[in-house]
Amino acid sequence: MFNRALDHLEEWLITFLIGAATLVIFAAVLHRFLSGVPVIQDYAIRVDMSWAQELCIYMFVWMAKFGAAYGVRNGTHVGVDVLVRKLPPQKAKWLVLFGLFVGAVFTGTVGTLGARFVWENGLHYAFFHGVGWDVGDVPEGPTSPDLELPTWIAYSCVPLGSYLMCFRFIQVGWGFLKTGELPHASHHVPGVEE
Repeated sequence: MFNRALDHLEEWLITFLIGAATLVIFAAVLHRFLSGVPVIQDYAIRVDMSWAQELCIYMFVWMAKFGAAYGVRNGTHVGVDVLVRKLPPQKAKWLVLFGLFVGAVFTGTVGTLGARFVWENGLHYAFFHGVGWDVGDVPEGPTSPDLELPTWIAYSCVPLGSYLMCFRFIQVGWGFLKTGELPHASHHVPGVEE
């Protein structure tokens, strides 16, 4: 059950985020239109939609981070394999494993640096306050301009997406060690005949 949920985590997150962003953008455009209609404008201008653009920007950044992890898992992430294709299979295997290892180390490092940044950007205050510890002179952290959302929440996509990407590099590497095959994207589009 857990493995099946984890197998499609990126799709579910991306689907939710793109659907929510579409609804927010639709509402903001409708609000902007209705704010110019003489009879309705008195009511429409009372609704504050200034936060919509900022929220959509955050959602698209989150989609990009989880989309990169999706790309690693499915073999669609950008990669240069010209040298790998020229090598004999036994030598190519070690180069592929090295590339996956470096990808895991890099994304793990970015995730760790991102987690430290998020912690120092206000998560430590939220955690201490949430568990009832004395926060002392620990700063609460900045908030975003329109949503007034603690910025650590928006920036959490860096460690979460990077750690998920690191996990996917390890997962692909383990699968490659066991089977000798890498995930490949299907270029076939259902319903379109060549």
